[in-house]
Amino acid sequence: MFEKSNQTPLKKNKDVVLLIKGLIIGKVLILLVIGGLLWWLKPQLWSSATATNQTSENPVATTNGSTYDRTTGVPSGTFNYGGSAAWIPIRQVVDAQIQQARPELQLRYIQPPNGNLSSSVGIQMLLDGKLDFAHSSRPLTAAEKALAQKQGLTLAEIPIAMDGIAAVVHPSLQISGLTVEQLQQIYQGKITNWSQLGGENLPIVPYTRHPQDGSPVAIFSTSEQAFGTNVRSVNSTTAALRLVNQTPGAIYYASARAVVHQCGVKPIPLGENSDRFVAPYREPLSQPCPNQRHQPNLAAFTDGSYPLTRNLYAIVKQDGGRAQQAGEAYTKLLLSDQGQQAIRQAGFVQAAASTAQNKLAN
Repeated sequence: MFEKSNQTPLKKNKDVVLLIKGLIIGKVLILLVIGGLLWWLKPQLWSSATATNQTSENPVATTNGSTYDRTTGVPSGTFNYGGSAAWIPIRQVVDAQIQQARPELQLRYIQPPNGNLSSSVGIQMLLDGKLDFAHSSRPLTAAEKALAQKQGLTLAEIPIAMDGIAAVVHPSLQISGLTVEQLQQIYQGKITNWSQLGGENLPIVPYTRHPQDGSPVAIFSTSEQAFGTNVRSVNSTTAALRLVNQTPGAIYYASARAVVHQCGVKPIPLGENSDRFVAPYREPLSQPCPNQRHQPNLAAFTDGSYPLTRNLYAIVKQDGGRAQQAGEAYTKLLLSDQGQQAIRQAGFVQAAASTAQNKLAN
C-alpha cells in the first residue's frame, strides 16, 4: 500500500511535465506556421497597403498617365507670370503642386501696377517685357497680335482649361431661366425689364466687370462687342455680388466657379433656346444655402449641354528664348494628366485636347 501510494504522484508529475512540454512544442509549431505565412504574404500585404495609401493620399500616383515628374523640358530659374483673375483658383491649387514637384521652375506672380487683375493687363505686361508668360480668360485680340508683330514677336494662345459662365440674379427674382440670346440682349440694352421675360415689372440692372478685363468675350463672340448704356461696370466679382444681393432687379455674370456657391445671389439656368434650360450648378440640391452650397456643373460644361463656356489660355512668347521655354514647360505641366486632374479639382474642365496640343506644337 505504501509503495503504491508513493509511485502514483511521481507518475502523475511525469505526465504533467510531458503535457506541458507538448503544449509548449505545439505553440512553437503554431508560431512557426504563422510566421511562415506572414513571411510568404508580406510582399502582397505591403503592395496592397502601398496601393491603398497612394490612392487615398495621392490619386495620381497610381495612374499610368503623364505627371509633373515625367514632364520634360522644364528649365531652371525664376520666371514671372500674371494676368487674368479667372486663373486665381488654378494658381492657388495647380501652381502650388507644380512648385512642390518641380522646384527648379520658380514661378513668381507679378501684381499689376494698378492692382487690377485682368487678361488685358497681363498681356500688355507680357508685351512690355515684365512677364515671361501670361494668363488670359479670352483669346488674343487683333490689336494685341498687331502690337506683338510690331515688336517682332509672335504670341501663342494655348487653351488650358474650360470654364462655365453663370448668370446670377437677386434671390427673390422668379424666373425659370434665360436663353443665351436673351442674356446678350440684356447687356445690349434691348431688354430692360424683367416683365419682357415673363418676370415681374422690374427694371433690369446689369452689372459687369470692366470691358478691358475681357468680360464681353464671356457672352459675346468678341471683346469689341459694345454694351448697352444701362450696363454698370464694377472692379471685382465680390463688389458685383454685393450689389446684386442689394438690388432686386440686378443681374451679373462671371465664372461659374466664382459665383454659383454664393448664398447671397441666385444662379439661373441658361439654354440655347427656351425649350431646355441647363443649370450651371449640380442638381438636385436637397437643402438650401448655406447648409449645402451649389457646386459647378462640370459634367454639363464638359459634354456641351451647358451653352455658355469659355477657354482659359496661357499666352506664350514664340521668341526661341528662355521665356518661351518656361511658358511651354508650364503649359505642358498643366496639360499633363496630373495637371488636368488638379485643374478639375480647382473647378474647371479640360479644354479641347487636340486644340491645346496643336497650339503647343506650333
